[in-house]
This record gives sequence, structure tokens and C-alpha cells, in this order.
Amino acid sequence: MSDRIRILIVDDIPETREHLAKLLGFESDMEVVGAAESGPEALELAPRLTPDVVLMDINMPGMDGIATSERLASLLPSASVIMMSVQGEADYLRRSMLAGAREFLVKPFSADELTTSIRKVHEREREKQARTADHVEAGVRAPLAADRPARAGSVVTIFSPKGGVGRTTLAVNLAVAAAQLGRQVALVDGSLQFGDIAVMLNLDPRHRSLADLVPEIASGVPESLETALVRHDSGVDVLLAPPTPETAELITPAYMRGVLERLRQDHDLVVVDTPPILNDMTLTLLDVADRILAMLTLEITNIRNLRLFLDVARQLGYDDRLDLVLNRADSSLGIRVADVERSIGRKVDHSIVSDGRSVVYALNRGIPFVISSPEAQVSQDLVRLARDLSGVEPASREAQTAAHRTAQRRSLFAWR
Repeated sequence: MSDRIRILIVDDIPETREHLAKLLGFESDMEVVGAAESGPEALELAPRLTPDVVLMDINMPGMDGIATSERLASLLPSASVIMMSVQGEADYLRRSMLAGAREFLVKPFSADELTTSIRKVHEREREKQARTADHVEAGVRAPLAADRPARAGSVVTIFSPKGGVGRTTLAVNLAVAAAQLGRQVALVDGSLQFGDIAVMLNLDPRHRSLADLVPEIASGVPESLETALVRHDSGVDVLLAPPTPETAELITPAYMRGVLERLRQDHDLVVVDTPPILNDMTLTLLDVADRILAMLTLEITNIRNLRLFLDVARQLGYDDRLDLVLNRADSSLGIRVADVERSIGRKVDHSIVSDGRSVVYALNRGIPFVISSPEAQVSQDLVRLARDLSGVEPASREAQTAAHRTAQRRSLFAWR
């Protein structure tokens, strides 16, 4: 039965090993090929049994699960480790992932949780191996394509020093609009702790995310990036934020820089959403950007915070690649655009009208408004901005309408 997932159980408690073996015995696509009561025994059995997945207890006497996983990664790199622990603290999760574990299960867990995790990590490893084979084959063909220039796409980072200004909404609709213009687009949720892009694109939260790349952080090379991307119906490749805030803490700024550099090699445009805070991660997302879209609205607190950010941007050398985007530009809030420009000391580069009806309707359905309301002025403003950032000449109205209708039909069948 070569198509079965081969599993090695490593736990110092006999009852636990027996219980896990019984649970997995009911799964037709899984086979327990062995069990070990200690780290050294697991390291002895693994090369001989060649398991696809190793269920590893983190707390074992002598050599614990962390040390065993580190050694196993060298002995049998194709084996995916699922760490098991009665403690779910963030430090245990961080140490497990950095040791090479692909999943972390907190005891007691259900049979569904166990089998779902096994299938998930196994499928991810298969995709990684298939991608590696494709890269090898591409390397053989590379001399035939030596005269083709390497792609180097643009990274656009969207930032605002205050929340509630429509930053994530802009990021999502900008990415989709650029994809409708025929560009290869990636969308990155850089708001790692509390990202909203999955909700706005109506994506199943069980999809892969940046959390799946955590085991590679120690190496510094995002080898499995393609397996973590989710393809939206609009054609945008989406890199979702980790599912939990504690997992987000495992993503390092240096690794995120590597992720963005990899994405720009395969995409014309990489759109990055950020949290409304300046920290090491946000500064990295701004450093990598070719264009920075700083957002503001006609509210006194936002104007004040933006003025402070612009001072920081000048000191950091962002000025020459920073565009000012005024959202809800036609709102009647008693503040004139000219007064804002005088206050912050620079002109507004792009304006987006207010259209609460279209925006909220699209948000509640999980369909970007550039798809659900393509004729609305707010959508036209986003398309114009996408053209500017993508370097695309205006298309005929007939071509635009056909593209919008196609994308809208696809999104109606998205996951809800």
C-alpha cells in the first residue's frame, strides 16, 4: 500500500502510543509503521522505516522532542514532524516550529484534529517535493531560455499610522484591480497578528498561511512559499496572516524580507497590507517597497498622525517613493483638502471617493467592490490607481466590462 501515509509514533507513555495507533488504524489512507519510546530510539528507527509523518511528544526524558526533531531533520528531511504537547504556550510552539515541526497539537486532541493535521503536512511535503522536481527540470532547460530577462516586479506597501482609514480595503481591491488588468499579482497580509484579508476575500480560514513557513525561518530561505499561497478566484495569489497572534510572533522581519523578494521574482505587482503601527516588521515592509501608499482621511487625528509619520519617512529616506492617498475624499467633515495639504506640507497624489454602500455590501459578501460594483466611482478610482502602479494603459470600456463580469461570476461560487 505505497499510497498510504507512513507514520512513526514517538512517545514515552505506552498507553499514548497504543491509543494513537488504534485511532489511526481506522484510517484507510494511513499506516503506523512503528513506535518509539524515546528520542534515540526514534532516530534509530526513522532511517529504516522512512515514515512520511512523525508524531512526536515534546516532553520525553533524556532527549526531548525538540532535540529529536532537530536531529531528525538532518537524518530524514522528507519526514514531517507533528509535535504533541500537553502545554500550549507560545514558547513551546516557537521552539517546536524552529526545530522543524510542521504542526503543533495540544493534548488532548480529537481524532479529526489528528488526522487532518497528518493529511495536511503530508500533502504540503508532497507539493514541496513536486516543486523541487520542477525546479530541477527547469534548471536543465534553463540554458535554452538564457536570453529571457528575469522578472522583477514592484512591491507596493500600504500604510497608515491610524486604523479605520480603509487600508486593508484598499490593499485588497487594488490587488484585484491590477489582476483584472492582466498583471500577475500577489497580496500579502502583513498585519500578522490580526489580519483581515481572508475575510475580505471570502477565503476559508483553514487555508494555508504564513504560519506554514515558520519551520523554514531558521534557514532564512522561503523554500515552500508557493505551497503557502492561496489562489483567489480573481487570479491574485494571497499570502494570509497566521491564524493566531502567538504564531505571528514567530515570523521574523528578515524572513519577511526574503518572502517579499521571492514574490517579486514571480509577480508583476506585490501588494502588502500593514498594521497601523511602526515596529521592526512594519519598517521592513516599508524598506522593501518600491512604492509606499500612505493613507489618510479628512479627520483631525488621522491628519496629525500622518504628519508625524511623514517626518519619520523623511528621516528614513522614504520620501521619494511615497504617495499620499486620500480616502473618502468627498466626505463633508468640515476640513478642506487644501487645508490638509498645507498642514502636512505636501500634495495629495491620489483620491478615492466615499461609497459606504458599495464598500460595506462588498465586505459583507466577501467580494471586492471592484468586482461587485465595477461601475461605481470608488471602483473606477481604484482601477485608475492600479493602472498607475502597474504601468497599464487604459483599456476600452468593452474590455473592462467583460473582465469585471468574468471575475464577478467566479466570485459568486467562492467559499463562504
